[in-house]
Amino acid sequence: MSIPPPAEIERIAYLGTPAAAVPPLRALREAGYEIPLVVSRPDTRRGRGADLEPSPVKAAALDLGLEVSDDLEDVAGVGAALGVVVAYGEIIPSALLEQLPMVNLHFSLLPRWRGAAPVERAILAGDEATGVSLMVVDEGLDTGALYRRAEISIAPDEDSGALRARLVALGTEVLIEALAEGLGEPEPQAGEPVYAQKITTEDRRIDWTQPAVQIRRQVRVGGAWTTFRGQQFKIWRTAVRSAHVAQELRADLPGSISGLSVATGEGRIDLLEVQAQGRTRQAAFAWHNGARLRPEDRFV
Repeated sequence: MSIPPPAEIERIAYLGTPAAAVPPLRALREAGYEIPLVVSRPDTRRGRGADLEPSPVKAAALDLGLEVSDDLEDVAGVGAALGVVVAYGEIIPSALLEQLPMVNLHFSLLPRWRGAAPVERAILAGDEATGVSLMVVDEGLDTGALYRRAEISIAPDEDSGALRARLVALGTEVLIEALAEGLGEPEPQAGEPVYAQKITTEDRRIDWTQPAVQIRRQVRVGGAWTTFRGQQFKIWRTAVRSAHVAQELRADLPGSISGLSVATGEGRIDLLEVQAQGRTRQAAFAWHNGARLRPEDRFV
């Protein structure tokens, strides 16, 4: 279905789930659009025995006094002129797309990093830039033609949380401006598709034989972990040793700890913030002071 002109877009159905999808929802409301329905993924339990909790988008929608559903089929009957999708987490059926045109705000420069984890994959790959794409929703996984793209650089020290926040702000601005100006004709995606598979626990496990630069990317994604004295040990912030300083230290096996410096397959990293199993996050020097490291201690 074709997208109506700006003057005919008064009612927008919104589909989204995580915290990153909350600012665009609020911005649409502040811009004066009527939102007859918000669709989000079903409530989930965040821990064993915990009560069901709503998604961030559902919680925000209820706070705004909006109707919420976890049934996609409800979108068809609310009289919306357009559907806006932001990190909803499910492929939209073609039958529904035939009833309501939809646009999707995606946090990458498509066709690079189609899929579930575009922000994290961009960091892991060492990309120097990323961005947002506003596109047609079709039956594929982020394959629709593009209405808008906007690019930003990735700072060398930027973690996934900070980068995602900047992308959300940029994407929200792009979405509101595009709806006000008119979307125009979309253009097919050009280039080689690259897929952003969901980040797994193993993706976060540190292999100390890898170069320091690559390990630091894992840390920037968040939740990077290793083992220390047989227990899981998370590393939250690090710094890479400069080459001339690293050369002054003896050549240790990967994972060997010297002060707050850890040997890797290429270079060393300095620990800044860590989390031992069963503990809260803390400054690395505080952990080091209490750990009483032995010569044989290593991260593995």
